[in-house]
Amino acid sequence: MINYLREEIRKLKVETRNLDFQTVYIFLSVAIIIFISLTFASPSFYYDHFGSNRLDSRIYWFLSDGLLMFLIPVLSIKIVFKKKLSDFGISAGDKKFGIITSVLFFAVMFVVVWIVSASEEFALAYPQGGSILKNDTGMFIFYEFCILIYMLGWEFLWRGYMLFGLEKKLGYYTIFIQMIPFFILHKGKPDIELFASIFAGIILGIQALRSRSFLYSWILHWLVMLSIDTLSVLRFKYNFYSIF
Repeated sequence: MINYLREEIRKLKVETRNLDFQTVYIFLSVAIIIFISLTFASPSFYYDHFGSNRLDSRIYWFLSDGLLMFLIPVLSIKIVFKKKLSDFGISAGDKKFGIITSVLFFAVMFVVVWIVSASEEFALAYPQGGSILKNDTGMFIFYEFCILIYMLGWEFLWRGYMLFGLEKKLGYYTIFIQMIPFFILHKGKPDIELFASIFAGIILGIQALRSRSFLYSWILHWLVMLSIDTLSVLRFKYNFYSIF
């Protein structure tokens, strides 16, 4: 038995020596970031420790989670990997491809959002900060800015840090790898949004890898969320729940 265990440990040591440090580090660090995110940067954490205000809980979530998902990868790139941020998608990249695909994707998504938001149930679910945002324009603008910060971290974690960090070893497979946690973390969203996140993760991954930048997916994702919230507010105000 002892000899068997020694042999297994020896084999394990041989295999671990062949592992690529950056690849292993990214997998582990992403898991730790998501653990911290779910445990300390969520609305439930805010409710348990700070208060019961729905809007404040979302602002806390967006700002703390966005900065967490952005700053830890940035520090890892600069301090641990000692590489340039542009190697991980923080650059303009291929502007022509990035802008054209973003415009096309947003046009398609806006039509989808317009159709889906015609459901009163869907429209009432957004903005997630609560009904106060339907009547306070200034707070609505600040709320959308907080979402912009959240999307900065969210998109950089998947379409920057993870996508480009794994590309050298895994190539285009990394598009599907980053899609899986991206999809899983949409749990709790409306079913149609949860299902659509599978394809959104793949499309945004292709766009980022081809353009060599995560910036386009960041702005695109934010614009989609902005359109969802804006249309929901307008449909609520004018009681207009129809496609035409």
